[in-house]
Amino acid sequence: MNFREIALVCCAPLALLAGCAKAPPEKVSRHQDAPPHGGTPVALGGGQYVLELVLDPAPGRLQAYLLDGEMEDFVRSSAGRLTIAASAGGSAATLELAAVASPVTGETAADTSLFEVRSDWLRAHPAFDGVLGPLTIRGTGCPAVPFHFPAVAKPGP
Repeated sequence: MNFREIALVCCAPLALLAGCAKAPPEKVSRHQDAPPHGGTPVALGGGQYVLELVLDPAPGRLQAYLLDGEMEDFVRSSAGRLTIAASAGGSAATLELAAVASPVTGETAADTSLFEVRSDWLRAHPAFDGVLGPLTIRGTGCPAVPFHFPAVAKPGP
């Protein structure tokens, strides 16, 4: 064997290894600044939690999804209900959102991330000012939080 053949035999496997090297996988972030159901986010516990409010106006059904502060994961709560003091156009209502069990997710009324209320008042007032709480989530006290529903979009940069 001459020098050229020896070099080819030695270097060929190295060239193949270099060509087959995989780039490290990119870390996929699920973080998003938009609520997963397209609803109105209400920050709780100093931003540790978010309650996403979603209204289906025809039946007057308001659903509230309890999420982590990044709006990536559902957070289960033992709260049996959430209370919202709502007002619009000189009319007021107390909305009592009951805990919802789901056999699909294994959630029970005593361990759930979904709360719901149906109200004729919501059918007549799909936009309102509200005050949620106060409430306790996993030992974290969350004072009453005022909000507007639906949220007013903030102007972009």
